Amino acid sequence: MKKLKTPFLFAIACLPAAIIGGYFVLQYQMELLPPETIRQLIEMAGSQAALIAVGLIQTAITVMPAAFFGRILAEKLGLWKHFRFENKQMQTAILLSVIAGILFSADYWTFGAAFPKIQEATEAGMTLWGVLASVFYGGVIEELLMRLFVMSLIGFILWQLLWRKKENVPAAALITANVIAAALFAAGHLPVTITAFGSLTPMLIFRCFLLNGGFGLLFGWLYRKYGIQYAMMGHALCHIVSKLIWWILL
Repeated sequence: MKKLKTPFLFAIACLPAAIIGGYFVLQYQMELLPPETIRQLIEMAGSQAALIAVGLIQTAITVMPAAFFGRILAEKLGLWKHFRFENKQMQTAILLSVIAGILFSADYWTFGAAFPKIQEATEAGMTLWGVLASVFYGGVIEELLMRLFVMSLIGFILWQLLWRKKENVPAAALITANVIAAALFAAGHLPVTITAFGSLTPMLIFRCFLLNGGFGLLFGWLYRKYGIQYAMMGHALCHIVSKLIWWILL
């Protein structure tokens, strides 16, 4: 039971940030949805407060197990680091995240030049709720789900299947897990892409995997190298930098 106490407490500690991120996402989604759709959802839930409560409960149900089991898996893989920030690691994470944010902001002028809806979506996201949702949901919830849990789970499975006789987890298992998790992270954005553009083209698929997969690799590297807290910080900072650039230039 003592071994389960620490991951349970970690999951509880993650819950407030996850709830906050989920709340921001719900508010942002209500900004984007047509008024008629929002009215229908509120009628189904009974009230706006009930609708928000259901969304937050869903977020908690998703995040809590991911944080709990992710913490356990991270320990087994040797990926868990003390949850604190060191100067040298922070400097590296900040530098890489700022560069990533600058590159991500270029999406508006590169792919956006070919697909005007990208520019429309970017401008639509420049609201208070949109900024807060991207920072908190991306920085906390997505990292708990995709790096701490999914990447760790894949790494553990690969270790047990391919390198079971090795006492320590080979770097190849963790690198492969990062690549697979980043690809899944990118693939998870395809339904949103279809909704936004009505269909998928080779260029849109390439963009989805280049941006989401490429940055997913970076955050996975930060997790593997320094700890999940740096992946969270890096993901959040990437969004902050890109949003700041758009705010200044647009």
